[in-house]
Amino acid sequence: MEDDKRVSYFLLGLGLGIGIGVLFAPKSGEETRELIRSKANEGRDFVKRRSEELRDSATDYVERGRSALNRQRDQLSAAVEAGKQAYREAVTGGDNPSTEGA
Repeated sequence: MEDDKRVSYFLLGLGLGIGIGVLFAPKSGEETRELIRSKANEGRDFVKRRSEELRDSATDYVERGRSALNRQRDQLSAAVEAGKQAYREAVTGGDNPSTEGA
């Protein structure tokens, strides 16, 4: 969330800086337009890099979450299976009474 604020503040500062620069620029119109164009490209590149970093970060978190969820599911399945086996052993007393009399 804080990163979103930083990006917003950066873009706001970039826009204000460009606006003030245009007002006080001692350059010709063509030079000023080129400056604006280059600064806009820099801003776009920054946003693109930042969004890629955030996407990679989010992908990493999702993968880690999936991995943790799969581990928990496997542990739960093993615990349920162990519980079933313990129940079977408790009910039969550890032996199979149907085969003792035969």
